[in-house]
Amino acid sequence: MINDRLLDAGGIQLAVRDFGGDEPPLLLLHGAGGNLAHMTALARALRPRHRVVTVDLRGHGRSSDGPWTWDAALGDLAAVCVQLELDRPAVVGHSLGGMLAALWGQRHPESPGVVNLDGNPPPTRPGHLPGLDPEKAVGELARLHAIFDTMQEAAGQVIPADQLPDLVERQQMAARDMGANEKVWVEGFRRNLVHAGGETSIRPSAALTAQLRTAMNELDLGPVYAATTCPELIVLATRDLPEQEPFADLYAAHRRYLIEQARAVPHLRHLSLADASHAMVIEQPTVLAGVITDFLAEHR
Repeated sequence: MINDRLLDAGGIQLAVRDFGGDEPPLLLLHGAGGNLAHMTALARALRPRHRVVTVDLRGHGRSSDGPWTWDAALGDLAAVCVQLELDRPAVVGHSLGGMLAALWGQRHPESPGVVNLDGNPPPTRPGHLPGLDPEKAVGELARLHAIFDTMQEAAGQVIPADQLPDLVERQQMAARDMGANEKVWVEGFRRNLVHAGGETSIRPSAALTAQLRTAMNELDLGPVYAATTCPELIVLATRDLPEQEPFADLYAAHRRYLIEQARAVPHLRHLSLADASHAMVIEQPTVLAGVITDFLAEHR
């Protein structure tokens, strides 16, 4: 029995979807700009082996707004665990959620395991791009960050009412292109819509987007991985999304950096998933579910 609830987490409301069951608990976290609906296919694939609980992170979906700090977000997850009586859950996250999973593992050595699905801070300096000419690296980083600046400026803008049907249709087309469930995809789109004062906008807001960028740019997961003692797996992409293709050299160099970072921590497991982009939770939910459940079963 799937159960949607709103939990009070000390001044902020958190929307959760509990897939039920008596199997070991697993907390499943979405990425920046997403919400719990985007994790539906993976949650369903994990459900036979786990009681899966998904969460709208603060500022996303149906959860309340609140300033973004890693401590605040981790406190939200702890509140979910207490109120839903999730005893020592495994934590699996994608993108932003993967970074949270890694931080959870560092702070919770009792965890049966955490899995980070391509949750990596963006490259911010040439040292993050091994093998790329330093001068080219500086130029590519500036070009990439200009794109991120434009995306941040567009975040949270009001959507004219007459454009909403076209946007929904585009979401349906995108789902078909990705081979995803159209109903679930559109739910994810609608779940991030905010209707207030006769206007509609999309979450997260520009202010939260700026906070997320700052938090991710300042995060170094190397020391986090090194300090983590619970079982931890990171799953890395192996190909670019269409919007990443103009930066193919940059992303290829950054993937080399991520592999080097993982190899520098002897106890850290890592996997480069064949034919997977950053959208791996949409592309290969069944494969990922197998990887996750096999990894966690090894450490029970």
